Amino acid sequence: MADRPSFYITTPIYYVNAAPHLGTAYCTILCDVMARYKRSMGYDVKFLTGLDEHGEKVQQAAEAHDMTPQAWCDSLAPAFTDIWKTLEISNDDFIRTTQERQVKAVQHLWERMREAGYIYKGSYDGWYCVPEETYFTDTQVKKADEERHTEGQHLCPDCGRSLERVQEESWFFKLSAFQDRLLALYDEHPDFVMPDFRMNEVRTFVEGGLRDISVSRTSFDWGIPVPFDDKHVTYVWFDALLNYATAVGFGNPDMADEFAFRWPAQFNVVGKDIIRFHCVIWPAMLMAIGEAVPEHVFAHGFLMVHDDETGKNVKMSKSLGNVIAPQDVVDMLGVEGYRYYFMTDCVPGEDGGISFGRMEQVYNADLANSWGNLVSRSLNMSAKYFDGCTPTLPEGWADAESPLREIAQGIVGRYAAHMDKVEYVAAKDVVMELVHAANHYIEDSMPWAVAKDPERAGELAQIMANLLEAIRICAHLLEPFMPETSAEVLRRMSLADEADTQDLEACCAWGGLAGGVPVTKGDALFPRLQSQK
Repeated sequence: MADRPSFYITTPIYYVNAAPHLGTAYCTILCDVMARYKRSMGYDVKFLTGLDEHGEKVQQAAEAHDMTPQAWCDSLAPAFTDIWKTLEISNDDFIRTTQERQVKAVQHLWERMREAGYIYKGSYDGWYCVPEETYFTDTQVKKADEERHTEGQHLCPDCGRSLERVQEESWFFKLSAFQDRLLALYDEHPDFVMPDFRMNEVRTFVEGGLRDISVSRTSFDWGIPVPFDDKHVTYVWFDALLNYATAVGFGNPDMADEFAFRWPAQFNVVGKDIIRFHCVIWPAMLMAIGEAVPEHVFAHGFLMVHDDETGKNVKMSKSLGNVIAPQDVVDMLGVEGYRYYFMTDCVPGEDGGISFGRMEQVYNADLANSWGNLVSRSLNMSAKYFDGCTPTLPEGWADAESPLREIAQGIVGRYAAHMDKVEYVAAKDVVMELVHAANHYIEDSMPWAVAKDPERAGELAQIMANLLEAIRICAHLLEPFMPETSAEVLRRMSLADEADTQDLEACCAWGGLAGGVPVTKGDALFPRLQSQK
């Protein structure tokens, strides 16, 4: 493990009260792109995703289907693992909070909390939203009711559904003790919350004062038992947040070396709706037991449906009939087109407006007309003009001036500067600059005309070498977004052994093309879509 630095990235663990949806897939692909990129940069990557299987909401869903909670969870788990395979997700681990490793880790957390003096027993009397699995004060509920003009209805400030009054004995976590330490964390590590505009929301919340939170329940039993109080089960968030540490050995003496190597995580990636849990409660929990906090919590926005008639973005809703399922997009764009569209047309930290019309536009412009067309034309010409091979490379070809070589200089550095900050749209633009330049280069150099003159054979070989080298580099840089396509492009150029590079900068240095090796023309990578209108 010590020969390469660790890079540990996690998705939130997903609820098993419904099948995976577009937002679930979006977050998981976002993490997959980062994991693939970091592997190519030489990191020892661990990429975790999984399922949140405890809590009252899960128990109610199971009862509604006349199943036990465990049977309900087991029935839904394949829906997640199957879609991740379909979407080419390269996760290294898949955690379920019903697994024995999580039970042991959570009970270890309880013991550590008790030893540290940050939990105490009391009673809770207040409002609870089962769908959001969140507690609210009377003040929060009153304010939300007033803003919605629904005084007296007691609706959830987050989701607007009915709250229930909970009165029960509970164990509490002394969250209030961590206000100053959390504010110091935000000051000392301003990129702890990403993107930076999310930090303001978190800081304002903490500056407003923190109250101790209930971390156990007695009114139902679907949860991890509190080890020293068998009447109580663990509050679902106190359980769920720990999964990130569990997966790398928290509380497991047999995994002490793994935990030391992996922890803290570099990225916890979450939806913006659960940012307070991850940027306030989670780091406070870790501080309480003396463990390091994650380096970054990245909060992505929501996917909205763009209404082409009004030009506005609206939430997906069954009642509006505008819900888009992952399979709908796969059927239209293919898996690689799906991944490319969501990662390069939706800014990861912001809400994104999506539509089938826009998907078609991006696919045809970037993939069919630009990248796919460049690969097809160039490989076809190489095969045609050089007996089914790449050209025999002219001496000194890589040092010759060309517009493509100029753009390729330093391209990994420009690309990495954006990838490291989850700026996928800007990273894509770096690559597409070279793709577009290569397409223009074909028109400017006119290899079909050069090929007619035998005395210009050396010039033709130089032109084709420049084109194929640009394609080779772009294939590597696009691999995190479209892994299968990049592997196929390299295979067609007899460069399959390059596909799993762990030194992206060296691999993308201009001059790595193999000359005189077989070229496969193959079918179009991205057949042009016909209008959906």
